[in-house]
Parts: sequence; C-alpha cells; structure tokens
Amino acid sequence: MSNYQTITYEETEQVALIRLNMPEMRNPLSMEMCKELVQAIRFADDKEDIRSILLTGTGKAFSAGADIRGFQGNLTKSAPQLYEEGIESTGLFKLGSTVKTPIIAAVNGAAFGGGAGLVAMSHLAVASDKAKIGLTELKLGIVPFVIMPLVRRAVGNRKLLEMMLTANTYTALEAKDLQLVHKVVPHDQLEEEAWKLAKQVASYSPLAVRLSLEAFYLTEQVDLPKSMDLLSMMRIVSFQSEDLKEGAMAFIEKRSPVWTGR
Repeated sequence: MSNYQTITYEETEQVALIRLNMPEMRNPLSMEMCKELVQAIRFADDKEDIRSILLTGTGKAFSAGADIRGFQGNLTKSAPQLYEEGIESTGLFKLGSTVKTPIIAAVNGAAFGGGAGLVAMSHLAVASDKAKIGLTELKLGIVPFVIMPLVRRAVGNRKLLEMMLTANTYTALEAKDLQLVHKVVPHDQLEEEAWKLAKQVASYSPLAVRLSLEAFYLTEQVDLPKSMDLLSMMRIVSFQSEDLKEGAMAFIEKRSPVWTGR
C-alpha cells in the first residue's frame, strides 16, 4: 500500500485514514487519484479489522474538483475511450452505496465540484470552519453529471438547482444548513473531532453497521410497504447474530462488548 502517487494511506485503531495528497494542485480528482482512491477504499473495506474509513485532504483544500488541465486532452479521445474513463471515475462515487465500512469525510478546506461530491458520497461529514463547498462546474462550462444524484440526496431538488445554476460557494455553516455536512468545528480541532467520530463508529458491531448501510441503500427508492418487508427479512439476520447476543450480554454484565462481526 506504499505505492500510491496521489494519496496516502495508513491504519490506526481500526480506522483507515486516506489523504488526498496533491496539495500544490489543491487535490484535484485526476484519473490517477480516482483510481487510487477506489483501490484504497476497497482495500480498507475488505479488511476485517478496519471498522471506519476517514477521508481528508492534505494542505489547504479537501479537493478543488476535477483536474481541469486534463480536460483539453478529452477533445482528441474517442467516444469509447471517454465512456470507459467515465465508468472508471463514476466508480469512485458509487462506493458510498456499495461498501460495508462507513466513510467519514473530514473537510479541511475547499470542496468544489467533485470534491463536494465526495463529501455528499460520505456517510458522515465533519467540516472545518474554514471549509468552503460548492458546485462550481458551470463557471467552467461543465455540468456536475456524476455527483448530481449524491448532492440531490443530501440537499433536495430545489437546493440542488440553486447550487448548480448559481455555481455559488457556501461556508461550512451554510453547508451544514444544507445538510451536506453534519458538524462544523474549529479548524485546529478538525482531525481530533473526525477521529473521535471515526472511532465511535468503529466501536460498534461491524455486522450491525453493515446491515444499517445495506438497509439504508436497499430501501432508498422503495415505497414504504415494500421497505418494511425488506427490513423485516434483514432483521432476522440481526436477531440471529452472535454480535446481538454479545451486545445483550455485555449490557447485562455491564462490560464492553467484544464484537466478532458474525
């Protein structure tokens, strides 16, 4: 895991910390960075001893969005090549709905375009009071195609239209009001607060956390009666799990549970 060129990866106390690491360019989501983020997130998600994934940026930006310098090269690419590259880049933003390990964004600075998409994709988001977030694509003649569904889920249709069509940037507190982030903290406390949240999530039963994510995404586009039926079936898995029995016994015995993920 030491061969990354655009990100860094480390593991501490059941938490995988992934940093976007091209600070001189404000951490642009180049094709290479997208590939490496997918690899690192999937690697962490596959490890039984990793219970949460913390995503942040190095330097003053979280991610300023797409690598604009690479856009000119698209003019000479064939449609099949552009299609394949598009599928590859969308793979990053699909991860939020497919991983079993919660992703927590620590938004340390500017999160524009695809950077805002990463925030919206994450299951939880803590922002520095110095962070700025926005869908700024229209200023460059681009449309936020890929991240549109993620931002819509977070802020709703009307706010998505406002963000997209004005291309305005929002303060961290405004982003919290929009529900793009869950918490805003002083800049020098960001990593501490993000670590607390990551370790809190990591302390719970990995099976229960996984089922929570699956239940959320399985029922997102399903009507209420069908959602209830799906969740009733999933509940059987939870009720028959070793983790639920361990959690109940630990509560009765007034001790910390020892989770097995089964």
